Amino acid sequence: MVMFLFLVVALAVVVGAVTLAVVGGGENSPLPEAAPERLRDPLPPDRPVDRADIESLRFPLAARGYRMADVDDALSRLGAELAERDARIADLESALAGARSSSAHGPVSAGENHVSMDKPEREDRP
Repeated sequence: MVMFLFLVVALAVVVGAVTLAVVGGGENSPLPEAAPERLRDPLPPDRPVDRADIESLRFPLAARGYRMADVDDALSRLGAELAERDARIADLESALAGARSSSAHGPVSAGENHVSMDKPEREDRP
């Protein structure tokens, strides 16, 4: 009987200590609210995005996966950069086609430098 009473008192002391530690431990307020994890935008604002930027992109987890706003922002940024690159490629290809057609129609004088814009042949690597 004495042992049972000792166990009940010990259990009450442990429960009381845990309750004090959780509810009023250390400071005069309960545990602070955890700030939600936000995306620290690792995409560089001062230069175009490259492959390493995309590979290092990690989204913070939310209750049901990822925060849709963070993913949407990153995807819209990537879409805008891809559209800009596609437009630049189209401009360069049309300028190249114009340069080829003008060089095909007229002879190149001896004083002009002719620069080839063709891609070099790819070498087979072992």
